[in-house]
Amino acid sequence: MRVKDTLNLGKTKFKMRGNLPVKEVERQKAWDENRVYEQRQKLNQGKPTFVLHDGPPYANGDIHMGHAMNKISKDIIVRYKSMTGFRAPYVPGWDTHGLPIEQKLTQAGYDRKKMSTNDFRKLCHDYAMKQVERQKAEFKRLGVSGDWDDPYLTLKPEFEAQEVRVFGAFAKRGLIYKGKKPVYWSWSSESALAEAEVEYHDVTSPSAFYGEKVVDGKGVLDDENTYMVVWTTTPWTIPASEGITVDAGFDYSVVQPEGDDRKFVIATELVEKDEGLFDWKNVKTLKTVKGEQLEGVLAEHPFDHSKKLLTMLGDFVTLDAGTGLVHTAPGYGDDDYNIGKKYGLPIFAPVDDKGYLTEEAGKDFAGVFYDDANKISLDKLRSANLLLDYMPIKHSYPFDWRTKKPIIFRATPQWFASVDKIKDDILKAIDEVTFYPSWGKVRLANMIKDRGDWVISRQRVWGVPLPIFYGEDGEAIITEETINHVADLFEKYGSDVWFERDAKDLLPDGFKSEHSPNGNFTKENDIMDVWFDSGSSHQGVLAERPELTYPSDMYLEGSDQYRGWFNSSLITSVAVSNHAPYKSIVSQGFTLDGEGHKMSKSLGNTIAPIDIIKKMGAEIVRLWVTSVDTSADVRVSTENFVKVSDSYKKIRNTMRFLLANTTDFDPKTNAIPFAELESQDQYMTVLFNRFLGEARDCYEKYDFLTLYRKFLGFVTSDLSAFYLDMAKDIVYIDKEDGHKRRSMQTVMYNIVTSLTKLMTPVLPHTAEEIWGFLKEPESYVQLTDIPEPKHFDNDDAILTKWTKFMGYRDDVLKVLEEARDAKEIGKASEAALTIYATSEVADLLNDLHVDMATVLLVSQLEVKAFSDAPADSTKFDSDGLALSVKPAEGKTCERCRLVRKDVGSDPDYPTFCKSCADIVRSEFPETVGAGFEEK
Repeated sequence: MRVKDTLNLGKTKFKMRGNLPVKEVERQKAWDENRVYEQRQKLNQGKPTFVLHDGPPYANGDIHMGHAMNKISKDIIVRYKSMTGFRAPYVPGWDTHGLPIEQKLTQAGYDRKKMSTNDFRKLCHDYAMKQVERQKAEFKRLGVSGDWDDPYLTLKPEFEAQEVRVFGAFAKRGLIYKGKKPVYWSWSSESALAEAEVEYHDVTSPSAFYGEKVVDGKGVLDDENTYMVVWTTTPWTIPASEGITVDAGFDYSVVQPEGDDRKFVIATELVEKDEGLFDWKNVKTLKTVKGEQLEGVLAEHPFDHSKKLLTMLGDFVTLDAGTGLVHTAPGYGDDDYNIGKKYGLPIFAPVDDKGYLTEEAGKDFAGVFYDDANKISLDKLRSANLLLDYMPIKHSYPFDWRTKKPIIFRATPQWFASVDKIKDDILKAIDEVTFYPSWGKVRLANMIKDRGDWVISRQRVWGVPLPIFYGEDGEAIITEETINHVADLFEKYGSDVWFERDAKDLLPDGFKSEHSPNGNFTKENDIMDVWFDSGSSHQGVLAERPELTYPSDMYLEGSDQYRGWFNSSLITSVAVSNHAPYKSIVSQGFTLDGEGHKMSKSLGNTIAPIDIIKKMGAEIVRLWVTSVDTSADVRVSTENFVKVSDSYKKIRNTMRFLLANTTDFDPKTNAIPFAELESQDQYMTVLFNRFLGEARDCYEKYDFLTLYRKFLGFVTSDLSAFYLDMAKDIVYIDKEDGHKRRSMQTVMYNIVTSLTKLMTPVLPHTAEEIWGFLKEPESYVQLTDIPEPKHFDNDDAILTKWTKFMGYRDDVLKVLEEARDAKEIGKASEAALTIYATSEVADLLNDLHVDMATVLLVSQLEVKAFSDAPADSTKFDSDGLALSVKPAEGKTCERCRLVRKDVGSDPDYPTFCKSCADIVRSEFPETVGAGFEEK
């Protein structure tokens, strides 16, 4: 027998290296085969329900790091709820309609205009389903648990039917109407866009200052040779100009520059600034009027002298740039449209679906792409001597978020859902919702307040058709009967039936309408906005599936969804049920590269989750999600994952130590009651339960970053750096069944078991691996519950005493480190420590009832009065103690490696201290006189 065979050296087959990329796949396969998700749902039957409704990612391409952050965050919450007393089903979903899929097929060589609509839609369907399966495999590889066998898809017939019924709820409340008003128009997609489909980028546009000749000054302005100085950043829209807008409260000056017989009207405050731009000299102010006096003044259109432009009063004119007089084209912008409607102007937009101006714009513009028309306008103004100045101006401009091309505002006939009519109800619904972070409430409310009516029609084919018919007189037919009939057809056949059948075959049998005396009907060809698709999921999923609830407990998505899914879902839910579809919203920031730039394949700065998984494992991605502040934008770099991997190793190795040193511990027969635990073990039990409560609180508040910090802090500082460091001198050295050892093992086993449960929502693969080494009855840790913190008699007093002591311990560690640096000692175990303590400190040390030398990791320790502290001791006056360190006297025990004066006092064990000799004599009597093998 060797000396080390007398030690209780922990052994475990739990490996130091996890080999995560390989082992995770094996473990996930076992979860699927054993239906662990379904087992968890069965266990939770009858419990209170918590439903996190999945915002559907778009079914196109591989998942990116933003997807990973989103899905892992959801999984952490759902797993936590499932393990803390809730029935928490998770149904993943996908957004499967829309333009990107059409574009992918176009890029693959398919021309939808040369195919039947149904043939093209079939290709779209098949492409979407392939993408769903592709992304599903990647989400599952992240370790996300859910009903993957039956996800919701917006292309499923039952979902499409419910979407049509949501449309019906709008129609029943009189919220659906057709109007010609400016909408975001994507010429690159040839379709209208919703607000949520638009992103903004800085562009440089030609800003033009030009004159429009007054032809009727209404007695306020001279009709002769007077020009309104108008400003625009879109010269290409001048052919559609119908008026000039001024502000009623601004002062406007009639000025005349030297050498020019013309008079110009310009905002008084801007005269000095603009005269420099126009190179005017010695400008005379002839007259000053209020903006309200200019209402009704008529000016001549610069390109069409037969058209008169009306001066109107509006509240969108500013003085930060321009002239205080704004070119107004009601067919090309919201402000222009609204004031044009107020004054009864024509809504004129002479541009086609592809962004080319039509003949109505004039012969010089017909067939010209809108952006190229800027130059034509400027040239015509210049040749007419009306252009006072033009300059490039940098400003924010809307782009199609899919094609990344700029869009235009264009008045076209579209179908709208009124938001204004139910805006108050929507804002009331927001008051009932809890937001994480709390600023989300104001953000969503402001977006609703500022939101115009929702353009819901799209000029595409891959989507859910608008269930609208037309009579022989062109009147739209939108009735409860027709909508419900279409919904029933979609539920049975899918929305393809709309394109397969004639209008009469989509209407109820025998349907009649005053608008079609001959019984002839046509149908709408536009489809619904995809945001109406996903925005209807509360009806298509939550209200439909028996395991879910409506409203859901939570929606969790990126902060862009305040104008996207959070927004559209809220509007549709209020229209249907007059309440929000969610009780709470958690919003997250965007994932950026390490320099803070948006990730983009074209920039080559993306980090794909699958690449990190292949190298490090999904657990590292999952742990990374908790290591960042997801409420704000998150920078992603390879270095981040390397750091998180180091943290993971610390956690894994600590758990390995706990497993190794509880291998011979049976919780049923060896556990020690709390009241009989050693003092340090009681302290660690109390400390762990306080940490457990704090960790659960972090989960409850969805504060993963604080959870990560607290978890890592407890594992590395409280456990590894203190308790487990001290534990080696007990669990290795003491008798196998000795009280001190079993006391410590009791705490170790409780902690490793509870920590394993606590970490399961974040690190399920590692937790399950650990679980296989514990002596617990459940087959999977996922089928257990996270424990609630326990409270013990005098736990506050225990924590108070030990917290004070840990402050003294810091002083000791500092002094020991200084002694090592000075080469006075090697390791702490070679030290003899003297503590000179005040009576208060001495009483506390006595009250702890511990072997103080063991706790402080030194070989010898003595406590003396503070007043006896020598001059060369290190004093900590504020703590009431002084410390002195010197090399311990005696020899190093071969077994415990501590320096003892009594080494060799037992002749049978000449290299052991008395304590080790007694233990070995008792535990291994066969060694008496036999000696030990050499190392």
